[in-house]
Amino acid sequence: MRAAALTDTGLVRESNQDTVFSSTAPVGALPNLFIVADGMGGHQAGDYCSRMLVDRLVAALQSGEETVPLRALRQAIGETNLSLFREAEEREELSGMGSTLVAAFTEEETACVFNIGDSRLYAVEEGGALRQVTRDHSYVEEMVSAGKLERGSEQYYQNKNIITRAVGIAESADADVFELPLTGCSALLLCTDGLTNMVTDAEIAELLRKHQEPEDAVRALIHAANTAGGRDNISAVLVQLAGEEARR
Repeated sequence: MRAAALTDTGLVRESNQDTVFSSTAPVGALPNLFIVADGMGGHQAGDYCSRMLVDRLVAALQSGEETVPLRALRQAIGETNLSLFREAEEREELSGMGSTLVAAFTEEETACVFNIGDSRLYAVEEGGALRQVTRDHSYVEEMVSAGKLERGSEQYYQNKNIITRAVGIAESADADVFELPLTGCSALLLCTDGLTNMVTDAEIAELLRKHQEPEDAVRALIHAANTAGGRDNISAVLVQLAGEEARR
């Protein structure tokens, strides 16, 4: 397994409210860990929230006593969410802060994925096709599911930035959990909407086919998003699988 992580401010925003984390080595009970977080909030609250989310989540895993990886990550997310929520209540300058979270680890032939918000995890199949695993927690996706909005319409794009779940905005955080079989999967891509709003899935897949080294691939993705306008912070973590799970 090899991995690379990169975040970029983009061409429009003054600060970077994204935070990334990548470790192919164990983190507490987890055999490895990959995280993308996209903060929100006035002033520097979004920047602070995503950074503290990652720092505290990793620290909670490292100090936790739970030995089952899935339970350990669920517990650490809950503890981290509560600490951020209480801090926002106590500090006026952090009021309203929150962050998306997509976190994943692999164990044997499975990837376990936790998702809150509209940052995404994609499975990169052996043939190069890109498959979105997570579901966006956003107003427009809820409207699409209810049959009240057409995906890709003008109204869809006008309201795409409204998310319906985030870490730190309530006492508890409701995460979607996916157990992804890695059979036929060559890589995992975690990213923020600063990438997916600027670069289509087909273009992302093509860039991943062209760039075999993880570091080259994430740099190419960031460059493509900036070339398209770079209207938001851009983050990507690419996990290139190796061994039996990638060969089957």
